[in-house]
Amino acid sequence: MDVNAAVAAAAAIAGLCTGVIAALAFRWSEREQKRPTRTSLRPDSNAPLPPGVDTVLSVLSSSAVVLDESDSVVKASSAAYALGLVRGGRLAVEPMLHMARDTRRDGEIRQGELDLPRRGTGRGEALAVSARVAPLGSRLVLLLVEDLTEARRIEAVRRDFVANVSHELKTPVGALSLLSEAVMDASDDPEAVERFAGRMQIEATRLTNLVQELIDLSRVQNDDPLEDAEPVRVEELVVEAIDRCRQQAGSKQITMASGGTEELFVWGNRGQLAAALGNLVENAVNYSPARTRVGIAARRLAAPGGDLIEIAVTDQGIGISEKDRERVFERFYRVDPARSRATGGTGLGLAIVKHVAASHGGEVTVWSSEGQGSTFTLRLPESGVVRARTNGGPFAFDDGVDDEGPYETDTFEPFPAPEALP
Repeated sequence: MDVNAAVAAAAAIAGLCTGVIAALAFRWSEREQKRPTRTSLRPDSNAPLPPGVDTVLSVLSSSAVVLDESDSVVKASSAAYALGLVRGGRLAVEPMLHMARDTRRDGEIRQGELDLPRRGTGRGEALAVSARVAPLGSRLVLLLVEDLTEARRIEAVRRDFVANVSHELKTPVGALSLLSEAVMDASDDPEAVERFAGRMQIEATRLTNLVQELIDLSRVQNDDPLEDAEPVRVEELVVEAIDRCRQQAGSKQITMASGGTEELFVWGNRGQLAAALGNLVENAVNYSPARTRVGIAARRLAAPGGDLIEIAVTDQGIGISEKDRERVFERFYRVDPARSRATGGTGLGLAIVKHVAASHGGEVTVWSSEGQGSTFTLRLPESGVVRARTNGGPFAFDDGVDDEGPYETDTFEPFPAPEALP
């Protein structure tokens, strides 16, 4: 009897130990399942996002990055990779990483602006970005990044434009003020009054031209030229440009030749196109020495998206250096400020040409060599009204008209080097 009781007691104790061990093993197994493993922390792990977040991130214009508690990237948009924010499954920008950790710790939303090195360039250029970090659920952090580089560039252009306009307006206004005082002081000297009045007229003309070109630049930037577009005959544009510079060319004995413009049409706003070509011809005349030659030639140019009309204005002037060629189309930029002052130039003419060409779906380019002259080429879409081909070379033609006076209309070719005419 005692033996049986001892056996029963031993069996009960063994069963109790087995149950305790099984319970402990079960609890340990549950704990191990909840613990994050190395695999779950890998950058390529598919950590679950809150419902709907993936869809929202896919339509955001901002660069989006979602980080887990180990700072691994759970989700990143293609724009984030393009900006270089994510590399090797990790957030590569240290300041943003610090912002994410601080937000994960206290749950506060943080925002800041940073300058990031631009990938693929060795010129030290930087990307200006705005970063915003917010908690996403209990485990994840969301980083949104906006590229502010273009906005900053536009703001810098606006500031420079205002500063340049203020400076350019101040010069003739100040001159008019001083000259008016000089006229008052010399009221008893008719010759001095006449001399000062002539100077006042020059400054007033310069001020008028500046204001008008500012209006023209504003108009070509804001208006859609294709709303009032029509087929425009290139020959009429060239004749108008020559007439515009007739007096200046005649006073300097500059010969102007044109050709290749017959039966060529462009599509656009006639007034803006005439102003653009007129600015190119006027610059060629103003920057050419006396007794030289300015040529205007046109041709049809085959292009994949449709034929283009190419209008080239060639001069035998002072030429443009390589460093200046990159900036000649900037507003208020002058290659030779002293000559621009003497000719009344405002530095806006080529900027207007650039905007007119771009708004008409074309472009303007420049070839130049110091001491040999320049060629400005305006390329515009052809209207398609007339498709007649001209004979001869790309810039050569012969209409059978003899050379008479400073305006020629036969056998024009671009001039490779300046050559004073007898």
